[in-house]
Amino acid sequence: MKNQTSKAKNATASEKGKGKAVWQLRLYVAGQTPKSMAALTNLRKICEEHLQDYTLEVIDLLKQPQLAHGDQILAIPTLVRKLPTPMKKIIGDLSNTERVLVGLDLREARRKTND
Repeated sequence: MKNQTSKAKNATASEKGKGKAVWQLRLYVAGQTPKSMAALTNLRKICEEHLQDYTLEVIDLLKQPQLAHGDQILAIPTLVRKLPTPMKKIIGDLSNTERVLVGLDLREARRKTND
């Protein structure tokens, strides 16, 4: 009976993501600094407006500094898109929504014309 419940949950999860990319995001912060909190707020807004199926993991490097090595984090806050591949990184408070969308490959960069 327990296996059937797990299978049903898995089937529902598969159907939910069917035909859509599953996004796996990590936000590296350092405590609750204004920049870190702004990045988290901005990212949550972007995810709710532009992504349907995603996971967001917030990693506080003050509590777990060893995790910075795995994704080669050199500055904070840093957003890492683990999935879909290829991996992408965006550094900063994520306040420029257009730039974040381009960085995540959700939107093409607008080209400037000099005409």
